[in-house]
Amino acid sequence: MRVLLIGEYSRLHNSLKEGLVKLGCEVILVANSDGFKEFPVDYSTDFKFCKTKIINISRQIIVRLFNYDIAKLEQGLRFYFLLKKMKNFDIVQFIHETPIKTDKKFEVFLLKKIFNANKKVFILSCGVDYLNMKYDTTHRDKKSSIQPFFENQKLVEEYNSLFDLLKENHKKAHDFVLENCKGIIACDLDYINAVKNHSKYLGLIPYPINLDKFIFNELKIDHKIVIFLGINEWSYNQKGIVYFEKALEIISEKYPEKVEIIITRTIPYKKYINLYNRAHILLDQTFAYDQGYNALEAMTKGKVVFTGAETEFMKHYNLTEKVAINALPNVESLTNELSFLIENPAEIIALGKRARAFVEKEHNYIKIAEKYIETWKSK
Repeated sequence: MRVLLIGEYSRLHNSLKEGLVKLGCEVILVANSDGFKEFPVDYSTDFKFCKTKIINISRQIIVRLFNYDIAKLEQGLRFYFLLKKMKNFDIVQFIHETPIKTDKKFEVFLLKKIFNANKKVFILSCGVDYLNMKYDTTHRDKKSSIQPFFENQKLVEEYNSLFDLLKENHKKAHDFVLENCKGIIACDLDYINAVKNHSKYLGLIPYPINLDKFIFNELKIDHKIVIFLGINEWSYNQKGIVYFEKALEIISEKYPEKVEIIITRTIPYKKYINLYNRAHILLDQTFAYDQGYNALEAMTKGKVVFTGAETEFMKHYNLTEKVAINALPNVESLTNELSFLIENPAEIIALGKRARAFVEKEHNYIKIAEKYIETWKSK
């Protein structure tokens, strides 16, 4: 089976590719490396010309004057020149309904080329798209990444790109892709409500995690408990980072001799992974029901992760014991959870073991790749 994966978020398609290759598939990944995270790809559409010093100055001026980023055009052009390499695949899968991240009209033009040159096209629901934005804006009581905006509309700059997904030019792209694709696959519980009633919904397939790349070492606490917070400035409010920061201020004063706190800001994926290796506890996000990729990779290493682990998640996987800490956007709750772990280090070690066991059971990249193949073949 020849598979073309277009777009990348948080290493999802990389891990799926690794599982598919193990099963004998030929797989090509085309994407823009997800910005500063620098994920590996087979063919990159990342803008380069617009990063040069002289051009970038002009680019910033155009953004300010016309609210248009010419880097999007460059990404589209780079994708266009790769079209001859993206033909005659049995399966094509988009990470998002607009995976190229170029001008919307140009995006639809390019996606038409992909639909016409290949057999089956599928779409993932693993990030914010039209259906998710429509659902979340009409269900404001649901935990979601846009809740902070409803509480503070001064955050408009961070949320502009998300609300752009509701505009007519994006909806046209959404309608085209959904009309022509074979189906939509949800990747975790945070996206399922928005798509489960759609006629092309094919079910939930959990994120694939390459267990071979993440060695599990049982946590040991010799002296201080290390707490890690990795901040992405582009999603600061969407992840609820401010609640973690305030909780850490309290914890650092309350347990100065018992904890070490590591905080990073917007660093490449490889550097990020290495920096949190020393950590016992990782703080991920507060507005989720389920774990995203970042949390799962940390859990694979046996870390205790503060992330989405709501009742819906526990029920879905038939869990009777915690495999992660359900992080709420509430400083007192986060402080209490951290305090309990610091005062009961044996629970940190036990929870880390359960986290690894959970990922092995539910997110094994080869088993997940098998589920994808089965789903693709069903349509």
